[in-house]
Amino acid sequence: MQSQSRQAKYSLGQVVRHRSRPFRGVIFDVDPEFANTEEWYASIPEESRPSRDQPFYHLLAETEATYYVAYVSEQNLEPDASGEPLDHPELADRFGAFEDGRYFPSGPVN
Repeated sequence: MQSQSRQAKYSLGQVVRHRSRPFRGVIFDVDPEFANTEEWYASIPEESRPSRDQPFYHLLAETEATYYVAYVSEQNLEPDASGEPLDHPELADRFGAFEDGRYFPSGPVN
């Protein structure tokens, strides 16, 4: 029997941007399919609510005004082509070097 979960398109440390919202982020965790709360899912307007059966990404996200953690479906992300590092204050806790548009783990991988 084949699993319905798709292989994640993006990987840990990769810098991505949201397709329709003005933020970029670095991926620090991946869920093979939706794994957040029903309340969170229901808060998304129905016309733009993503399918649950796709990878969802935990991002250290930033806009020009603020830093936060985001939970975003794969369909709403695209690679960030800027090559620019992020300034998120939690980056140093999770990642080390920034090279070729991606971050590398700062210590042992759990």
